[in-house]
Amino acid sequence: MIWSTRNSAYTFTAPEFPILEKQNWLIHLYYIQKDYEACKAVIKEQLQETHGLCEYAIYVQALIFRLEGNIQESLRLFQMCAFLSPQCADNLKQVARSLFLLGKHKAAIEVYNEAAKLNQKDWEICHNLGVCYIYLKQFDKAQDQLHNALHLNRHDLTYIMLGKIFLLKGDLDKAIEIYKKAVEFSPENTELLTTLGLLYLQLGIYQKAFEHLGNTLTYDPTNYKAILAAGSMMQTHGDFDVALTKYKVVACAVIESPPLWNNIGMCFFGKKKYVAAISCLKRANYLAPLDWKILYNLGLVHLTMQQYASAFHFLSAAINFQPKMGELYMLLAVALTNLEDSENAKRAYEEAVRLDKCNPLVNLNYAVLLYNQGEKRDALAQYQEMEKKVNLLKYSSSLEFDPEMVEVAQKLGAALQVGEALVWTKPVKDPKSKHQTASTSKAAGFQQPLGSNQALGQAMSSAATCRKLSSGAGGTSQLTKPPSLPLEPEPTVEAQPTEASAQTRENQTRREGHKLRTRGGFEIPEAAAVSPA
Repeated sequence: MIWSTRNSAYTFTAPEFPILEKQNWLIHLYYIQKDYEACKAVIKEQLQETHGLCEYAIYVQALIFRLEGNIQESLRLFQMCAFLSPQCADNLKQVARSLFLLGKHKAAIEVYNEAAKLNQKDWEICHNLGVCYIYLKQFDKAQDQLHNALHLNRHDLTYIMLGKIFLLKGDLDKAIEIYKKAVEFSPENTELLTTLGLLYLQLGIYQKAFEHLGNTLTYDPTNYKAILAAGSMMQTHGDFDVALTKYKVVACAVIESPPLWNNIGMCFFGKKKYVAAISCLKRANYLAPLDWKILYNLGLVHLTMQQYASAFHFLSAAINFQPKMGELYMLLAVALTNLEDSENAKRAYEEAVRLDKCNPLVNLNYAVLLYNQGEKRDALAQYQEMEKKVNLLKYSSSLEFDPEMVEVAQKLGAALQVGEALVWTKPVKDPKSKHQTASTSKAAGFQQPLGSNQALGQAMSSAATCRKLSSGAGGTSQLTKPPSLPLEPEPTVEAQPTEASAQTRENQTRREGHKLRTRGGFEIPEAAAVSPA
């Protein structure tokens, strides 16, 4: 306190005390302008003046540390903010976010619960709690929290994460229902439209898939995910030239995309340009060496070109990444058979039969191998098992079996003398036509030994499979990745494509009258990770 006398009058002058928040406006200005060096300089000055008690300066310093990747230091500073203002829910939310980024999901859930006690109507807390539970694989709790978040405030990202829970559970119908509600809420969200279109594509509902993918391209004509999905749909129906035209557009946006080069390779395969197909698939394999679908297709193309050693190499690699798919073991057995390793071929077939409970082609190929080895009794057992699977498929769904597969089965049945009423012949009312079909197949069975010509090799290569035949139990298990966490705001970064397939595409093509099942590389894309403001 200062007293002064002037003309016998007393004047009082107040001292200048430091103001804790006087430079907060400047800190905020530098931060939103992304001038982090200047911002840190002002923060340092402010903390020196306030002896480290300016909460806002510490808060912004922690945000900058997080953006720089120093998560541990940002966690320490956010905890300091929470100590200075224990009743502020935002500080606790930032502490929980840092814990999540460090992989400490349980600790993050505890802090989010403490923040929820301070603010029970914050949808962001419920949303992030749901995401943490997803990473802990506690899907029921995650579902409850995300529903609470939608009840408080509807957001696109919450719908996306809720749909991902059902995708992780394998419940496509519920996932479609959630994404339909999301599209009704946000009809111009291309990410939602694309995901919904891919789900319909995975279920084979091509009309609705085409509709939603078309809407995506209406709002965003350069959306490469939708273009790639549309090209995959055309490729599935055999329009290889049109699909290649679509893929050229995608290549301008994402030239280094493994699904793109995988699908281009299988288009060339469908056009019987096998060298070009291998070249494109090798590029896809270089970009995604751990993608089993690309390795599957490489093995299939090499089998077609009768390069059995190379086929064995790629199929063995695919099995290492997908060990529970029976069809891969069957293809491996084909390569081993042609490499004259019958013992290991039998072992591969036994594993394929154990894993695949639905595909009759596995049993047919195994029966042919056993018959050629002179083991007729075991061949007959496999043939009878094949008959059971065929009967189930015939009466459970309207399937059309490939003529090559039917022909080989008829020859084998006649050679094993299993009778004239073969399961491959559809029931007919005219007994004359039935007798004529059986007689023809029986006579054809003795024209040449099984497997001495292309019939065996092509039928055994997963080529002569029935149309739209789904793999058996344990066959094509959909591999899904953990969903993105909406915790770090990155508005300038576009969502990256998922480099694997929203479904396992079956691009069926013909070579010398038989069918090949191929694996496409397009998958349900991951959600864009955008945090609420």
